Amino acid sequence: MKGTVGELGEFGLIRELTSRLTTTPAVRVGPGDDAAVVAAPDRRVVASTDILVEGRHFRRDWSTAYDVGRKAAAQNLADIAAMGAVPTALLLGLVVPAELPVTWPSELMDGLRDECQVAGAAVVGGDVVRGDSIMVSITALGDLRNQEPVTRAGAQPGDLVAVTGWLGWSAAGYAVLSRGFRSPRAFVEAHRRPEPPYHAGPAAAGLGATAMCDVSDGLIADLGHIAEASKVRIDIRSGAVDIPSQMNDIGQAVGVDPMQWVLTGGEDHAIVATFPSDVKLPARWKVIGEVLNPSALPQVTVDGAPWTSKGGWDHFGDIET
Repeated sequence: MKGTVGELGEFGLIRELTSRLTTTPAVRVGPGDDAAVVAAPDRRVVASTDILVEGRHFRRDWSTAYDVGRKAAAQNLADIAAMGAVPTALLLGLVVPAELPVTWPSELMDGLRDECQVAGAAVVGGDVVRGDSIMVSITALGDLRNQEPVTRAGAQPGDLVAVTGWLGWSAAGYAVLSRGFRSPRAFVEAHRRPEPPYHAGPAAAGLGATAMCDVSDGLIADLGHIAEASKVRIDIRSGAVDIPSQMNDIGQAVGVDPMQWVLTGGEDHAIVATFPSDVKLPARWKVIGEVLNPSALPQVTVDGAPWTSKGGWDHFGDIET
């Protein structure tokens, strides 16, 4: 579709966006009414929300609108999975300038729709508003399917710490892009379009996970959330963490120890969880540490010692992945 958002108008834009959507059996009333209706067989709804701001969370010269849609959906749907729930629905709040070409929000919606399909969910509604810059607000919903939610507060001394999904790939991709390059492509794509292991969250709940979190702020930072909520210390074994050879090559090229990306890089949306030591974990889970009794040391240590390098994501600080 040609033209700008302003030329199309609010209701024309809404029609264009909703025409691109698919649905699922959980959606009883979809876009077009005052509100959506989504089935909640468990009678509990898991909900999460995020905001992406142009220039802060994405750049149009680095990522297509489709990339931004995939990423926006992924980071919210991963939060649902990390509670042990199955994603069901997503709501979009979109702020765009009037002069923005209509193709941009249309392709954004395509990305949202396609990532929802990967997770088994659907976009069920939202709102569009005119503004000076692009902002994308996402609310994701999920169903627990008669499982108890897995929070950050249940880790116990003696538990194993295990992870599934990529670690450090997005941060390595960010390092490549920030230096003006576009390859290795796998790492650049990991930054543009993370691939959370959605099904691993509910599966972990079924295996008896005691605490769980998606890795959005960095492994140490997110395990720190679990350690603080559970009042324990967590120790990571660096030798148990895989670093691909290409990530080592990128690290050498840009002068960064790739372990920094693995331990503190965010936005991979891997899932990290703690399990009782007698649980037999599927091969997709990699044991990388253990839960210990609290001590005077920082709540998360690496090989028994504090990790002193900076890293992790803080929206109100000056630390970037």
